[in-house]
Formats: sequence, C-alpha cells, structure tokens
Amino acid sequence: MGFACVDHHRQIRRGFPEVIYCPGKTTEQIIKIFESLAAKGTNVLATRAEQPVFEALARTEKFPKARYEKSARAIVLEQKKPKPSKSVIPIVTAGTADLPVASEAKVTAEIMGQRTELICDVGVAGLHRLFGHLPKLQKANVIIVVAGMEGALASVVGGLVSCPVIAVPTSVGYGSSFEGLSALLTMLNSCAAGVTVVNIDNGFSAAVTAAMINRKIETGK
Repeated sequence: MGFACVDHHRQIRRGFPEVIYCPGKTTEQIIKIFESLAAKGTNVLATRAEQPVFEALARTEKFPKARYEKSARAIVLEQKKPKPSKSVIPIVTAGTADLPVASEAKVTAEIMGQRTELICDVGVAGLHRLFGHLPKLQKANVIIVVAGMEGALASVVGGLVSCPVIAVPTSVGYGSSFEGLSALLTMLNSCAAGVTVVNIDNGFSAAVTAAMINRKIETGK
C-alpha cells in the first residue's frame, strides 16, 4: 500500500500522500526520494524514520514545513491541507506500550484527511475504562484497535459495535507473546464478526484501510 517496489515509492490513491518506508534505506536515499516526491507538490509521509534521518533532512533547509512525529517515528510534510473528514476514526489502544503503533496510525490517517481520536489504556486488564467510550465508538464508521499481549481487545470491541474493526497486533508482551504472534493469532481467530487484521505493528496499513473505508462512506467515491 504505497511502500515501494522498484522505484521505492508510489502514490497510494488520489488525494493521499506519497509514502516512504525508511528501514533498509540509507539517509541519503531517503532524502533523495523525499525531495523527488515533495517536488510534485503532494504531501509526503516517511514512516519508521529515526530522529537522525529527520535532522539530516532538516539540515538541507529545503523543507521548513516538515515535522518529526517522535512517537510515531514519522516525518510529515504537509504541502496541501487535506479536507477533514466529517466523522472521527477512533484509535483504541490496550495499553500505553501500544502508543507508538497507534501514533503511526494516527499520523497516517490525519495526513489522509481523517479526523482521529486516541482512546488509550482500555485493554482487558482495565476493561471498565472502555465502557465510558462506547457511545463514540458506536457512532464510528470504522475503528482501529491496537493491542499486544494476548490481543483480546479487538474481539471485545468487535462484539460491541456494528462497524468494521481494523485490528493491529503489536509486538508488546512477555516471551510467550512471540513478538506479537500471539496477538496476531488471537485477532485472526476472533469470533467477533467484522474484525479484520493487519500485520504486526503495522499502524500504517490499518490507517490506510480505515481512511479508505471512511472516505468511501462519506463521499461514496
């Protein structure tokens, strides 16, 4: 979904940003690609970018509007203000440790013009905190749920709402969580209808999917 093949990049969809997946690329390669994409006048998103990469980009003094989202490990260049969505996409996390992945989803969704709201620390260990947010969850067109450990939160949310739930397993947890595999399998085996699962720690893909769903509902296009 926008991460690259031969030329390292491509546009996701009309109105969506150009995206660079930074791991595996040198700082020089990232800057060169960033410059190429920015020259088109579109918004640019660089995911999984470390702070030194952003600092090197800033030293070029070519992109004064570029900013670094530390929690999301993302570089954002907004050259065209996207029209905000009418509805809000809730991004629900089981725990604070899931915030980096949730932040990646938030940054991605917002540069695609989606309004978002983070709802944090409502996992099964403190499930009572989830119920205070139920009214807004039940109004949503689509919800992103981010959880590690055993990944049960996606099933819980899926059983309480009547909209698609995009589940993101994270690599948070003790040894038997197998770096997110346990959460992934739990989410894939969810008995709650309407739960769809992306790859481990992939907040980016969850946000792209949620943005497409919400945009389709709101615009019919």
